[in-house]
Amino acid sequence: MTHVEKRGMSWLVTGGAGYIGAHVVRALLSADFGVAVLDDLSTGREDFLPRGVRFARASVLDTPAVEAALREYDIDGVIHCAGFKYAGESVRRPLHTWRQNLSSTESLLRAMESAGVARMVFSGSAAVYGTPREEVVTEGTPTAPESPYGESKLAAEILIRDQVLATAETDAPLAGTSLRYFNVVGSSDPAVFDVSPYNVLPRVFTGLVEGRAPVINGDDFDTPDGTCVRDYIDVGDVALAHAAAARAFAEGRALAPVYNLGSGTGTSVRELIDAVLEVSGTSLVPTVGPRRPGDPARIVADGALAARDLGWAMRHSVRDMVSSAWKAHPKT
Repeated sequence: MTHVEKRGMSWLVTGGAGYIGAHVVRALLSADFGVAVLDDLSTGREDFLPRGVRFARASVLDTPAVEAALREYDIDGVIHCAGFKYAGESVRRPLHTWRQNLSSTESLLRAMESAGVARMVFSGSAAVYGTPREEVVTEGTPTAPESPYGESKLAAEILIRDQVLATAETDAPLAGTSLRYFNVVGSSDPAVFDVSPYNVLPRVFTGLVEGRAPVINGDDFDTPDGTCVRDYIDVGDVALAHAAAARAFAEGRALAPVYNLGSGTGTSVRELIDAVLEVSGTSLVPTVGPRRPGDPARIVADGALAARDLGWAMRHSVRDMVSSAWKAHPKT
């Protein structure tokens, strides 16, 4: 770790060398916050970090290392992006998932308490809702996660909530909030791209580069074009919401325990694939495969509460998001 002079309030971004975390780092810098990153580089990339950003290579599970970073960089708040984010893989690796998502959050909270850091923005997931009955989820929608990933993210939220309650009457009460979202796409910086082999756009883009046509899983759903409708939101917009939550805490404003970041309307898989074909200029024709078991016809999140408190907005069209993601995606 190296020491750099602090400018204003400073935030530590765990997982800040990852796809979403690196965008959060940029949003914080643009908001004139001091920024430091803690990442073990298990999935993150050091070259995703802007030049000069303070960086500690360590696991969030290493409580002493986290506390050392909090003290060394004189941190005022934490944005917790680190975690294992693959729902399908979590079914195969539940022990790993729970350790990476819940045990790491416990470790972080212990380090924060020891270092006297009392602000946390948790990068959550709409996977906590499972497959709800309603097509548009709100913060009041019952949680019913269906994978170790969703369960562990919800458990981490509960742990943060309990620590907020436990410290309420202390000299350093914890202020915390969780931002829940579905499918993050796009790129606000061509140097940062989605590295996940499981997410839809990297998977489709890799197929195009290798000469394989996209596959649409079912086109007979009860939706306008017959394909599933999902919430695809721009990673830059998500990052701005995290920075807005940091700003609110910096200004001493209270926030709700959870916020949904969503479009309220969604994008169909056909619309997404059409945008992919347009921006990539490919002549490959998508194929239609069978439905995947359990796929709901439509599921999106209502972002009205986040719009009120965090200035949340969908600032990018589907084409914008796909185009920026395609430009950033490695072509070899």
